[in-house]
Amino acid sequence: MFRSSIIIFICILCLAGGAAAQQRTATDTVAVRAVLYGNDTIPSITLSIFDVTDKLPKRLRKQRERWTRLRNAVYVTYPYAVSAGRILKDVNRDLKTFTSKKQRKEYLASKEKLLKAEFGDKLENLSVYQGKVLMKLIHRETGENCYDIVKELKGGFNARMYQTVAFFFGGNLKSEFNTQDDKDIELIVQEIQLYNRYN
Repeated sequence: MFRSSIIIFICILCLAGGAAAQQRTATDTVAVRAVLYGNDTIPSITLSIFDVTDKLPKRLRKQRERWTRLRNAVYVTYPYAVSAGRILKDVNRDLKTFTSKKQRKEYLASKEKLLKAEFGDKLENLSVYQGKVLMKLIHRETGENCYDIVKELKGGFNARMYQTVAFFFGGNLKSEFNTQDDKDIELIVQEIQLYNRYN
């Protein structure tokens, strides 16, 4: 009796194993890397790298918000500053060729009209903060502050009038780029030049 029960048990195991073997298909197996450790083969999976971060402290969040705001302003205004530097260089070169004040005035009026058509709407949509950053970037690109540029091209009265308007909005046309105080702006400009290759 003991012998017959062992035979029945072995038959059941063989039948169960055969049924399981019949149900397996090629899609049941997944190829993974394995590591041999002694006589054992251990499956090995590499997980993707991720950072575990905690919520930033309040003071660091304020710094990040300030940096992000400045970075966005520089990214928006830097192309205009580069254009302003190029245009001012061209205007100064062309003004040297005129002999009379009338020719000079007509040239400046036509140039102003073209620039308003090209940049007018875009510059009017800038925020006051972006305008302040743009004035510093123009000084960085041209070597002259906005007040001196307006005074040179449109006269002292217009320069004072624009300075008064800027003052009421919290701006200053005489603001200048300083490598010591504006090192964050310089870092962002270098980042833009690195990725966008502005020259």
